[in-house]
Amino acid sequence: MERFANQPFGPRYEAVGNGSVTDKVLPEMAHLVSSYWSQFPAMDPIWYKILSTYLFTIGILAWIGNGTVIYIFGTTKSLRTPANLLVINLAISDFGMMVMNTPMMGTNLYFETWVWGPLMCDVYAGLGSAFGCSSIWSMCMVALDRYNVIVKGMSGQPMTIKLAIFKIIFIWAMSGIWTLAPLFGWSRYVPEGNLTSCGIDYLNHDINPMSYLILYTVFVYIMPLFLICYSYWFIIAAVSAHEKAMREQAKKMNVKSLRSSEDADKSAEGKLAKVALVTISLWFMAWTPYTVINCIGLFGYEGLTPLNTVWGACFAKSATVYNPIVYATSHPKYRIALKEKCPCCVFGKVDDGRTTASEGQSQASETETKA
Repeated sequence: MERFANQPFGPRYEAVGNGSVTDKVLPEMAHLVSSYWSQFPAMDPIWYKILSTYLFTIGILAWIGNGTVIYIFGTTKSLRTPANLLVINLAISDFGMMVMNTPMMGTNLYFETWVWGPLMCDVYAGLGSAFGCSSIWSMCMVALDRYNVIVKGMSGQPMTIKLAIFKIIFIWAMSGIWTLAPLFGWSRYVPEGNLTSCGIDYLNHDINPMSYLILYTVFVYIMPLFLICYSYWFIIAAVSAHEKAMREQAKKMNVKSLRSSEDADKSAEGKLAKVALVTISLWFMAWTPYTVINCIGLFGYEGLTPLNTVWGACFAKSATVYNPIVYATSHPKYRIALKEKCPCCVFGKVDDGRTTASEGQSQASETETKA
């Protein structure tokens, strides 16, 4: 409990006075700050302004975007399918991260150090870990569901409400395990880089924190990423093979398309797979820098600076902005519902996905008549 004692809020700085980035650290936070950071000079104040502007921008976009996704999927009956529960869970994770973490980090950027005390450092880092873990495992479950529908087809296990809820429970159980472990002595949460955010202690090379970070990276980054890549590799292969077979058959029958209503549905599944693939690619680009920073700290400090660590944290938060943008521009049913409820949020033509199927059926009918 000594860690959480005497935690007055505000910029009560410790007077180190050597021009270091650690000059403004609060006395009660000093034991959590690695001596490695004391060698770096204080960051130029302009960087705090740039970071604050960036954080404010992505915060507003994430709040509005994910809030809209939750509202549209939650109030539109046609979108309340078992598979879409995973999408809603993803939006909740992204929304929660920005609502809980953005105000705290913004305050720290204003004071140019961590001002919330040790307890809130644990809360901040724990919430970031929980929502981040939930986000990637939600993406993983979406990918596995797409694999089940597109690759396995009729032989696959259908998604039900119970199965979707079970997967969501698994996602949050996984998140809870890795979030709570540092609070019970397996590694710990500490201020990072320029001391405006908190995360896993990746500069400590004792076996305890190292073992946690290695396993955390495996189960929260590498494993779900492998499952995602595995799923989409076979999804793309299956969709490509189906499209090729359709084109060859169309040539034999001398028609432009053979798309029936069922085939149109399969094509729609392919489009949704592409949407999810883009979302996951953006997520990968957002979280990989933060993972690389952790690995650099784990195996050697060279190259780590207060500035690049804080940018790693900011890029990770940008993942919360991508998902609603991708769904708003590429998800047909979502765009239809969004246009009905928020017309000002939709630009361009909204395709209901029926045109292609109708054309295919008409062309197939003409061929049968000629035959």
